[in-house]
Amino acid sequence: MRIETDAPKTVRGAGLLVVLQGLVGVVFAVALLIRALSGAETISNLYGQAAYFVVLGGAVLGCGVALFLGKRGVRGPITVIQILLLGVAWYAIGPSDRPGYGIPVAAVSVLVLSLLFNVKARVWAEDRAGLDEDPD
Repeated sequence: MRIETDAPKTVRGAGLLVVLQGLVGVVFAVALLIRALSGAETISNLYGQAAYFVVLGGAVLGCGVALFLGKRGVRGPITVIQILLLGVAWYAIGPSDRPGYGIPVAAVSVLVLSLLFNVKARVWAEDRAGLDEDPD
């Protein structure tokens, strides 16, 4: 199957990374559901957390798919998601003393942001193809 889009490869690569981030969120939600069904903790808390991560993971997954397909409108939400994830990574590295979790999250977030804000991606996002032509 061939996907027709004018998005640069860097943008599509960023879309794939965001899809992976969304999948991690959904998989984490499934793990929480399995834990709740096994009776490990207070069940209502785990069901609520699982629902929360399904919504967030699904939204991130949807944004990643849309970016991979070349939809310009999701660049802003993905930027916000990556900045928020950088905050999560900082907290994991510093106060939580979990650099094994924080460093990979930070690295992927910085990579996605760099892929979204290089020259080709910015030109694509601004849709300047043909603006230099005289309309007459």
